[in-house]
Amino acid sequence: MEDALLWGCFGLGLLASLGNLTGFLTSLLTEYRYWPPGERDWRYYVHWTLSNLLNVAFVGVAYLDWNSLGLPRPTSLYAGLALFVPFYLAALAAGLDLGGEETMGLSGDLRTGGWYRYSRNPQYVCYMVATIGFALLVNSVLVTILAVIFASWWVLLPFVEEPWLREEYGEEYDQYASRVPRFVGLGTLRALSGGGLHRHQRE
Repeated sequence: MEDALLWGCFGLGLLASLGNLTGFLTSLLTEYRYWPPGERDWRYYVHWTLSNLLNVAFVGVAYLDWNSLGLPRPTSLYAGLALFVPFYLAALAAGLDLGGEETMGLSGDLRTGGWYRYSRNPQYVCYMVATIGFALLVNSVLVTILAVIFASWWVLLPFVEEPWLREEYGEEYDQYASRVPRFVGLGTLRALSGGGLHRHQRE
């Protein structure tokens, strides 16, 4: 019974993660836009349903397949906690900074201040690190497989979203992108050191 539940959770996570990944790749490689939807249409509901199903599957697989990978303990446990907890909280904080509508892929204001003066995608950077931390924390073969697919979301999403952002915000986005790195880089270091700070919309 427990094995059936484990594989059911893993199958659910695999379908959910690959479903959204397919949508992202479709947006990136074709003229059709699955993400971001810009409005609450079927794409919005499909994306967030799959995302929430993946989160549920992660919890189920983590509980049922805990410590199956064989990484040395307690090193992987402490390393996982050190990466997962602060970066997950930072991702939530960056999402609050951006705003609920924009975080959900809906049209809104271009955010260039706060967390977004250091990176154009601070949520994705933090979620990527938190995903690695979660995999180390759980130390599970199946969680690691899901985490690899999940981490690929955070790499792809900025490239998927940028054409839409340019359509929405035009020259304002181009100027922003010219000074703030997609993930992290020299622009991040300059902003952290106090250089290159500007007053921007919603700052």
